[in-house]
Formats: sequence, C-alpha cells, structure tokens
Amino acid sequence: MKQAKVRLYVEQALGAGQSVPLERDQAHYLFGVMRLALGDPVLLFNGRDGEWRAVVAEAGKRAGSLACEAQTRPLQPPPDLWLIFAPIKKARTDFIVEKAAEMGAARILPVQTDFTNSERIRQDRLQAHAVEAAEQCGGTFVPEVAGLQRLDRLLADWPDDRQLMFCDEAEAGSARRLGAASGDKWAILIGPEGGFSEAERARLAAHPQTHVVSLGPRILRADTAAVAAMTLWQQALGDWA
Repeated sequence: MKQAKVRLYVEQALGAGQSVPLERDQAHYLFGVMRLALGDPVLLFNGRDGEWRAVVAEAGKRAGSLACEAQTRPLQPPPDLWLIFAPIKKARTDFIVEKAAEMGAARILPVQTDFTNSERIRQDRLQAHAVEAAEQCGGTFVPEVAGLQRLDRLLADWPDDRQLMFCDEAEAGSARRLGAASGDKWAILIGPEGGFSEAERARLAAHPQTHVVSLGPRILRADTAAVAAMTLWQQALGDWA
C-alpha cells in the first residue's frame, strides 16, 4: 500500500466512503505543490472523527475531491488544559500558539493585562497556526483559539471547577512547587514581557483556584515560559499517553 506523504485538516465529516470536496487552496497545495495524482493517498483529520486514509478521487487546478477509505487513528483529545497568555510580538505569539497546540492544550486564550504590549490579535490567523501545528505534529485534535479578552473579566467569570496555575515571575528563586489538587480541569497563565501588575498579582494570589509557581530566574521570555509551564504541568499532573 502506498504511503501517504501529505496530512491535511478539513472541516467536513469523515467516515468510510465519505467524499471530501477540496477548496481551491487545498487543491492547489495537493495537486500544484505536492504533485499528487488520482489514487494517491492523503491522511485527513477534522478534530472530531480521528485520522482517516483517503485517496484522490478527482484532481484539478482549482478543485478536486478525496474519498475516505479507512480510519488510521481514533480521536485523541488532550487533557482539559487551557493556556492563557498575554500576546507579544507577532512571530513569538505565533510560536506560543503552535507549541500549545503541539503540546496538548485543549483551548488557547489570549488576554489583555495591565502591561500587555499588543492590543489586538488576528484570531483567524492564530487559529490557522493551531491547525498547521496539528497537521505537522500528527495530532488529531485542534485547540480553539479564543478572541482577546481582558484578564480581569476572565477571572470574574472563572469556573469553580477549574484550577489555575499562575506563573508568577516575582516568585523566581523560591522553592514553591506545583501541588496536587482535586479535579482534572486546569489552566496555565503566562504573563506579559513586563510581568503582572501588583494589582493583578494580588487578585490572582487571592483567587481560590490559584496555584502560584515559579519557572525559575532564567525563564524571562513569554514564549519560553509557555513551553516550560506546560512541561511542568505535565510532569506534575498531566498524562499525554
């Protein structure tokens, strides 16, 4: 059996015998860039139905279709983990979203803090980065990238059953560690480049679901902090097996 060399995210439902029409950009990528032909295999996923092997049924410069044959992997949802971060420079924000998708975040929430440098984001572009990351890393799930919202409003509506791992730069050098807590719903909060304001730190420290941790004195960049925090959470509480 010929091995698939392309993995593609689609919106359509996937199942045995299902026909999947291609959008213009997808057709250009498969037939113009990757040079696939009739009968060539493609791996498909939609974030809901697992991964499926399909073959090219129709091929054209601007359109085409794929035919699903068999499921190659079931849906593998990540832990119920949110990553909350303050947007920074464009390329590094892209990096945070990509790594969060690759490392198993279920939801990605950009927030506006007192010291956030960026006042707006392109939600659709960041969602596309999450899709691309899932395509490249072999994931079957794509996390939602939420719209930008203020941190204080997010905390005001915080669910009672979700724990919050607050990565506080002011704790650098302390011996505090992430402790076990009841429930399997978690969120990680990464601050802006300038850190959190005193008012934000006080509010977060007083929040009943907050677990304050330090990532160490050398983790100063927000993108590095996101990767370090997700790794710490996984080692202490998570399970991505």
